[in-house]
Amino acid sequence: MRIRIVDAFTDRPFAGNPAGVLILDDVFPADDRLQNVALEVNHAETAFAHRLPEGGPADWALRWFTPVTEVAMCGHATLATAHVLFSTGAHEGPARFATRSGVLIATPGADGSITLDFPTAPLTPVEIPAGLAKALGAEPLDALDTGPDVGDLLVELADEGTVRALAPDHRALAAHSPRGVIATARAEDPSLGYDYVSRCFFPNLGIDEDPVTGSAHTSLAPYWSARLGRDDLTGLQASRRTGLVRTGLRGDRTLLTGHAVTVIDGELLGQVTSEDTP
Repeated sequence: MRIRIVDAFTDRPFAGNPAGVLILDDVFPADDRLQNVALEVNHAETAFAHRLPEGGPADWALRWFTPVTEVAMCGHATLATAHVLFSTGAHEGPARFATRSGVLIATPGADGSITLDFPTAPLTPVEIPAGLAKALGAEPLDALDTGPDVGDLLVELADEGTVRALAPDHRALAAHSPRGVIATARAEDPSLGYDYVSRCFFPNLGIDEDPVTGSAHTSLAPYWSARLGRDDLTGLQASRRTGLVRTGLRGDRTLLTGHAVTVIDGELLGQVTSEDTP
């Protein structure tokens, strides 16, 4: 079976966020098979997709797995999957994905970018949890819950330099959110091409730091749009690999735009769809 590694939210190899992508011939095999492949790939997410019958609300079924669990929403692996479908000619025009987060649409752009249509995360202000500052390594200015679909704690920090310098205690950080913690701040110099920065930590998903997180930007977009007074912004995720996500707030939907690059195209020798060998 063919497997690809795609770097998402970047236009160059070895940046952005890598995702495994497998386009299956038929229905999904047993969950343990999918989880084993994701563990073997050992990137933040591995995406599995198969074509759906024509005439329905979606064109493809799509699921995402971290090395330790299935997740309800993933932006970069959706972008990576769309990139594979568009670049190989497997799909033309907007692709509709049936997922645990509803139908998500990926639309190819004339410049080679791809725009994802995701639900906007509902933001609810919460008290800053006791012990969070110590676990994170910086004092939050604000804290918000991002709702059940995203499941993160969003915190604003004093400035971009503070976000970039974070060295959190990941084990301690895991106690403060069911999925993860998003740390963000306004860009120090918007002339550099981005309006805000973020870093994302998901120790409960087996990912200490995610390089570029599309789903997190469904909460970052409404947060920063409210503060900056513009619906269309660009976020820089300031991980070691870095990546840019253009965000467009459209009410209860958020548009996430970025590029992707296939860096590995190979064959998975372990059988995903056959019976396990004792």
